[in-house]
Amino acid sequence: MSNANQAQGDTVLIVEDDEETRTLIQEYLVENGCQVRAVGGGEGMWELLAGWEPDVIIMDLMLPGEDGLTLCKKLSVSDETAAIPVIMLTARGGETDRIIGLEMGADDYMPKPFSARELLARIKSVLRRSRAMPKESKPKEISQIKFSGWTFHLLAQQLSSPDGVIVELTKGESVLLQAFLQHPNEILDRDRIMAFYSMREATIFDRSIDVQIGRLRKRLRDDRKNPKIIKTVWGKGYMLTAKVEEIQ
Repeated sequence: MSNANQAQGDTVLIVEDDEETRTLIQEYLVENGCQVRAVGGGEGMWELLAGWEPDVIIMDLMLPGEDGLTLCKKLSVSDETAAIPVIMLTARGGETDRIIGLEMGADDYMPKPFSARELLARIKSVLRRSRAMPKESKPKEISQIKFSGWTFHLLAQQLSSPDGVIVELTKGESVLLQAFLQHPNEILDRDRIMAFYSMREATIFDRSIDVQIGRLRKRLRDDRKNPKIIKTVWGKGYMLTAKVEEIQ
C-alpha cells in the first residue's frame, strides 16, 4: 500500500444487512478519517471488489444469501482478495463460533453488541499487523511440499492424499500445516504455533490450537489416539515427524 493512500485514510468495506447498524458504523468511521463503502450482502461486496481493494472488510456473520463464513472462505482462497483482512461481526459469541470464524479466514472477531470505538481500535490493530507482515511467506518458485506420501499445493492451498484425493483446507488448517511443514521434526509449543497466526493473534487462544490440531490430523487421516504424522510431545507441544521435500 502506498503512503499516499494511507494519508487519505484507511479504506473500509462494510458488509452488513442491517441498515441501522451499517449506517452507524459507516458514520463513525467516516468521522474518524476512514473512507468507507457499505453494502448489504455478498452480491454488492463482489461488485465493489471487482474494481476496488479496501484495506479491511467488516463483515456480519448472518447475511442474506451466502453467509459471512462462506464469503470469508471465498475471500481467503482468492489470490485477488486473500491479503485483505476481515473482521467478523456476529450476534453469536460462543467459543465454537470464534474458532469457525478464524478457520474460515477471519482476522478478528467481534460479538454484538459492540462499541464503534472498540471496532475502530480493532481495525487499527488488524491493519498494523497486516502491514507488518511480509508480502510473500514462501518463495514463489516452490509450488508443492511432499511429506508422508501427502502433497501440499501452496498456490491452491490444497492437500493431495497418497491415493490422489484432493483435500480442501480451511485457512486456519492451511496456516497450521504450513507451520509444521516449515519446521519439520521440531517441537512447536502453543506460543510458537500462535505466532503463525500473527494476523489474527488478538483472537487466537490456547484451546483453539488443540481443536485445529485435531481437525488437521483428521484431514491427514492421522490416528487420533496414536498419531504418526503430527505427534503430541506431552508438556511441550506438537511435532511433525516426517521428511519434508519442497518441489518447484
